[in-house]
Amino acid sequence: SETLLFDIEHPDAPVRGCALRLAADPAAYTVFPAYDMPRQHRVMSLVAEHTDLPVPRVLWLEEDPAPLGSPFFVMARAEGRVPPDVMPYTYEGNWLHSATDAERAELQEASISLLARLHDQFPAKEAEFLLPAGQGSPLRRHVDAQRAYYAWVVEGLARSPLLERAFDRLEELWPADEGEPVLNWGDARIGNVVYDGFRPAAVLDWEMAACAPREVDLGWTVYLHRFFQDLTVGFGQPGLPDFLRREDLERRYAELTGHTPRDMEFHTLYAALRHGIVMLRIAYRQAYFGEVEVPADPDGLILHHDSLAAMVQGTYW
Repeated sequence: SETLLFDIEHPDAPVRGCALRLAADPAAYTVFPAYDMPRQHRVMSLVAEHTDLPVPRVLWLEEDPAPLGSPFFVMARAEGRVPPDVMPYTYEGNWLHSATDAERAELQEASISLLARLHDQFPAKEAEFLLPAGQGSPLRRHVDAQRAYYAWVVEGLARSPLLERAFDRLEELWPADEGEPVLNWGDARIGNVVYDGFRPAAVLDWEMAACAPREVDLGWTVYLHRFFQDLTVGFGQPGLPDFLRREDLERRYAELTGHTPRDMEFHTLYAALRHGIVMLRIAYRQAYFGEVEVPADPDGLILHHDSLAAMVQGTYW
């Protein structure tokens, strides 16, 4: 989605600073098959209603594409700073990398608390509208939806042997007890949080919200940091090896919720697989616009193919 920032200058304005989320143009070789703005608007409204998470106040939803070319919604703009993706916050030269160990520990504690509070406070029944169509448990439906997404990504294009091996490995690791579903943030990572100092001021990007076991969200949080950390180490920098470590996040989540994370080998692999599908779609999008050429081995288009392969082989952790 596109994010546009603007101010309202009017004596009766309900808010001054605004952020507008605009659905992507379907003709622009989008990363995802659909951009459901009413769904995002509803999720954010419900999270604000049922939890104490600092979700931006949603103001208006416009489903008619006529005014701006796509459906959109408007929310109050939050002030603060966000850990960067480009270059990643694990690289030198940004505010989070330059922070002290104590400051990063404060941010880590506040961030894992967001996930714990979301999962504990939000009524699970209210999240069921997010379940994909199909049969089976919430986790089975979630994985089946990812299979459908992968099929959409590779339609008419080279398939990824690595991603398909990862799907097979998931079946071998499938949890004996999947756990009860909760509302998942979906894109649960610190790059989607606006921080005031080192405390969360706004939790953003709910387009991947889902009804799924707690570990789906936690696995994404763990792996998305590892993605940036591995990338940084691969380019010769130490990164932040003591920050957002899997064992620390699992331990603290258990202390905050009373729920001990389980089957995390499955869930971190699942996160890496999901991220791999997105990476493949982005690469095919670049090829579509002539920015890159597709190699003989399409797995080379997946930036983290080495770590994903190690997870499939059971040698990563």
